[in-house]
Formats: sequence, C-alpha cells, structure tokens
Amino acid sequence: MTTASKQAPAEGLPLSGIRVLEFGHTVMGPSCSMVLADLGADVIKVEPPEGDRTRANVGFGSALFPVFNRNKRSIYVDIKTDAGKAVIHKVIAGADALIENFAYGTMDRLGLGYAALSAAYPRLIYCSLKGFLGGPYEKRAALDEIVQYMGGLAYMTGPRGMPLRAGASVVDIMGGMFGALGIMAALREREHTGRGQLVQSALFESTAFLVAQHMGQQALTGVAPLPMPEKASSWAVYDPFQTADGKTVFVGITSDNHWRSFCTGFGVEELLSDPALKSNPQRAQARDRIMPVVTEKFAAEPFASLVAKLERLKIPFGPLATPGDLFDDPQLNHDGRMLDLLLPTGKRAKLPGIPLEMDGRKSRIRLQPPVMGAHTRAVLAEAGYTDAQISELIAQQVVIAADAAALPTSLP
Repeated sequence: MTTASKQAPAEGLPLSGIRVLEFGHTVMGPSCSMVLADLGADVIKVEPPEGDRTRANVGFGSALFPVFNRNKRSIYVDIKTDAGKAVIHKVIAGADALIENFAYGTMDRLGLGYAALSAAYPRLIYCSLKGFLGGPYEKRAALDEIVQYMGGLAYMTGPRGMPLRAGASVVDIMGGMFGALGIMAALREREHTGRGQLVQSALFESTAFLVAQHMGQQALTGVAPLPMPEKASSWAVYDPFQTADGKTVFVGITSDNHWRSFCTGFGVEELLSDPALKSNPQRAQARDRIMPVVTEKFAAEPFASLVAKLERLKIPFGPLATPGDLFDDPQLNHDGRMLDLLLPTGKRAKLPGIPLEMDGRKSRIRLQPPVMGAHTRAVLAEAGYTDAQISELIAQQVVIAADAAALPTSLP
C-alpha cells in the first residue's frame, strides 16, 4: 500500500462490494458515509470546486474533515456543467447508494434529485439528509446548534436560563448514523424487491428523538422536566465528587447491590440496616441525608485510592477527563482499537474508530482522509473512461485529478 490512490481490500467486512456516492459536507453527510466506509463500503466522495468546506475550517471545526472522511476516495467533478453531470451519471450507474446533505432543493436544481435518479437507476438507494423531514419546516436551513435549541436539548443541557449546546456535534452525527441505518435496511429490502428507495433523516427530528425521554417524563408526571443541572434525580447518588487531592469523579449508586457495596466498603453499615433506606425510591427521597455522608467519605480518599476502591466494589464511576486525556486511555487503546490517522498538517493522531465490533472485527484505516481529487482518474477509469477521455475532461476542468506524488501515504 503506497499511496492513497489505491484502497486496501475490504474483504471480510460486511459491506464489502457496496459502492456509495457521497455528495456530503460538514458532519452529517460525511459521518453517514464514514460509518458505511468503516464497514467496508467503497465510498466515493464527490467534491465541488472549493472542496468540502470543512477542509478549510479553523477553531472548533478544524479537524472535522480528517475525522469524518477516512476510508473514502475523493473525486472532483464540476456538477454544475453538463459534462460534469454526464460524468456523475456514469459513476452513479455503478453505485448502490447515494448520500447528499445539500440545502433543500439543491440536488433537484442540479438534475440529481431523487425523482430523476430513481427513474434512471431504479436500484439506487438515495439517502437525503436534511435539517427537517417533510412538513412546515422542511425548506428551512438548519445547523446542529439551531436544532438543539429548537428541540429542547440546549434547554435540558444548560442551567436554567442558560441554554447550552452539547459539547460535540451529537445531532449531526446521530442524524448521519440514522441515515446509515436506513441505507443498510434499504439494501436488505432491495434483495427482495429489486428496487432502491428514498431514505431520509433529519437534524430536528433526531433532536426530538433524543429528548423523547423528557417529553415522556412530562406526559407521565404532568410536570415539566428541569434542566439537567437541576434535575430531580431518580437515585440518591448520581453526582460528581471531589477527591482529597482535588480531582473529580462521577459516581452512580443506582441499584441495591451498589448501595450494599458502598455501605459495607466505606464503613457506613448503619445506613444499610436502616429500613427507611431499603429501596431506590426511598433513597432518592433521602438525598439530603445521604449525600453529605457520601461526599465526606469520597473527599477523604485520594483519587487513585478512591478509583481502586470503587472498581473493586463494582460501583459505577468515571473520572472527569478532557478530550486530550483520551489519546492514551488504556481502554480505547486496547488491542489496537484506536486508528492512526494522518492529518492535513502531516502529523498523525490516534483517534477512535466507530464504537462497533462484529465478530471481533474493528474499524481500521484502509484509506487515509483523501486529498481532493485524489481518486478522480481511478474512479473514472472504473466507470469506463479511457485515459485520453479522462485527460480531456481534466483539460476542460470538468474534473480535477490530484498529482499522485502529492498523495498521502496510507498506513499498513
């Protein structure tokens, strides 16, 4: 494996042999196709003249492109030209699925919407990822943070009066994952029907799905849920605690077994024998009494000692970590689970793969995040173009092919 123009084989992976065309940008579309790519699909990323917008991102979004575009091939095609559309049609003819997350109506205006393509390619599965599903909002533009506000997630995350988005692009990624799930279900259905179909997923509805537990709580109790910092806990102990050396550990005592382990392990057997604290609901009502005891016991322990004791007692816990702490986390690094990703700067970073193993098979790097147009020649040749035809398309700037010498080296 010498350059990113060749893809490591996907044999043994569940989606080997499936080809996906991605018209994606930012997070939702790329995360959808990345899941499929990690599972073995040949994902061809179609990039516009300026490339995926996240290639040039700074700050919060500076790593979005390499993180969500591994295991893909990139082609540059100017789909606003008739010649570019003709190229796309030849590539689509060999594809199983298409993913797009452009603004509402964009693909239709380009002549590449579902109605046009399904008529020409009836076996094609067309996945459209948008801000909203069909309805009064469907033509609106949306972003992850916007729908977190609209869908109640920002309200539930921040303190009262201070709505706060989640600390990652959770809705974009979740919407993309539902899209991937829909594509896989449609592939299965196509085995019986012989036909593709339209698969749709959206940000706003994904947010509402996340908040459904709080909606259900309000429907059940008749009381509006409080934001998470003020939540009415279902358990007596479900909180962060300070250790003797100033570190933070979150602990959840959520079962009778956890309670028994805490009381015996931390020398408060009198609480265990108290009939007023026998059940979880009783203990939740007695938080004012229990929390000072737990806080005092944990505050007397240095971090390492407390963590060791909680693990021995099988009480759920988690130390407070920053993203940077995860690079060397022993669980994430176990058995080669972290991916060695090549970044645009030339640096390499260990980053998590998709959190899924199938019969022991893990995510792996078959192809590093691509240079724009790195695979134009190869993909067009696979679609039936001759070298001379490809060179002519390049001369007309209908397509661009990256210089093979400039391509990143794939890792073994």
